[in-house]
Amino acid sequence: MGKKLSELTLEELWQLFPIILMEHKDYWKEWYKEEESLLKKMLSTQNIIRISHIGSTAINGIWAKPTIDILIEIPKESKISKIKNILLENNYLLMNETEDWISLNKGYTENGFAEKVFHIHLRYIGNNNELYFRDYLNEYPEIAKEYEKLKLNLWKKFKHNRDAYTEAKTEFISKYTELARRKYKERY
Repeated sequence: MGKKLSELTLEELWQLFPIILMEHKDYWKEWYKEEESLLKKMLSTQNIIRISHIGSTAINGIWAKPTIDILIEIPKESKISKIKNILLENNYLLMNETEDWISLNKGYTENGFAEKVFHIHLRYIGNNNELYFRDYLNEYPEIAKEYEKLKLNLWKKFKHNRDAYTEAKTEFISKYTELARRKYKERY
């Protein structure tokens, strides 16, 4: 019998869950809508401000990891741990946690990725740069294609190193998030 996910080293996890990119799929929006509906039901008693589709699967026409990223924003006076516990009780796995944000996932198994994979980004209201970045790239497809090119170049180099892959995209994301925040002001 193999190890449980919680028993694997970071390197073993990166081997089991490599960076995979694929052409944009229209059904990603449907996967998001289905998961959003489930989240609204399971969190119906909680004070949720907004649930949003973020990440590359929310950007029109670009290659992406087939993982649906979902941002859940809550009021500053809410207990983030209470919502985390509801998600854990509903088959999400804890990835990372600080006092201001929590990352969870669903669709990671001992045998690798399930058909549908979700990352939940649970945060307090206002910690939502991804919404600005998403909107900017959807408004400017040529910038989205630059981002796609960067990701495709990094994919092979960092297939088994998610931290390095993410870090290598940071400068690009920061640049266009800042431009988006100036353009869209306080949209969110």
